[in-house]
Amino acid sequence: MSTWIPRTLLILLSAVLTTGCSGTKVTTKASAQAGKYQVHNIVLIPFETMATPQAIETSGPSFPVPSGVRRSDMAVGVPPTTDQAVRRTNLVPPGAGEKITDLMWAKLKGKPGLQVISPQEAMGAARDLSRGSTSVETIPAHKIAQRLKADAALSGKVLVYQERVGSRLGADPPAAVGFEVKLVAPDGMVLWEGNYYEKQRPMTEDVLGFVQRYGTFVTAEELAAYGATELAEAFPFGAAAGEGK
Repeated sequence: MSTWIPRTLLILLSAVLTTGCSGTKVTTKASAQAGKYQVHNIVLIPFETMATPQAIETSGPSFPVPSGVRRSDMAVGVPPTTDQAVRRTNLVPPGAGEKITDLMWAKLKGKPGLQVISPQEAMGAARDLSRGSTSVETIPAHKIAQRLKADAALSGKVLVYQERVGSRLGADPPAAVGFEVKLVAPDGMVLWEGNYYEKQRPMTEDVLGFVQRYGTFVTAEELAAYGATELAEAFPFGAAAGEGK
């Protein structure tokens, strides 16, 4: 038994080195102008959901948008697919936006040095700005930041939200979640953007990810919570980000 444990660890380490992860799950990009802005408080705008069905492939999501439908203005930072076999399409459930908004709210409001104005206040400001003449959802994020005198507004969109079919011991399909975020200053400058995509894979394809999930197939909400945590940690403003603010 004393030699079995180290040998098992060596096998796992070897598998990690040879198979690695299934691609970058979280990517972020900051504007070259971001350092010129002082961001101490932000308003979190409720997340939108992608309205058109999305094709979920073995190596990542594809987001075909029919003619006449406005595509999201942020690209999803996932590696290009090498396997063109599409398994099925997935329609993002309407409640996914609210779930991920709540997750981001919980993560960001606990970040030292950062004040976060609630999504409810954001919606109230959007209603005031619309004055009944336009849809609340069409109010630009920077206008909401101006209205609430916030340093910036964080908006987002849920692109993929597929629940697992099966149990923690086996799922087909497994859970898949993808969403994007964008931080905009009151003058309209995009200061920072980030995105998260993960379709849980078996240990043979993603050893590290499977170990992080304790060797089980998790739910879509658990994947979303992981993505929200990672993006909140990568958020470039607040004392925890080392900005000294």
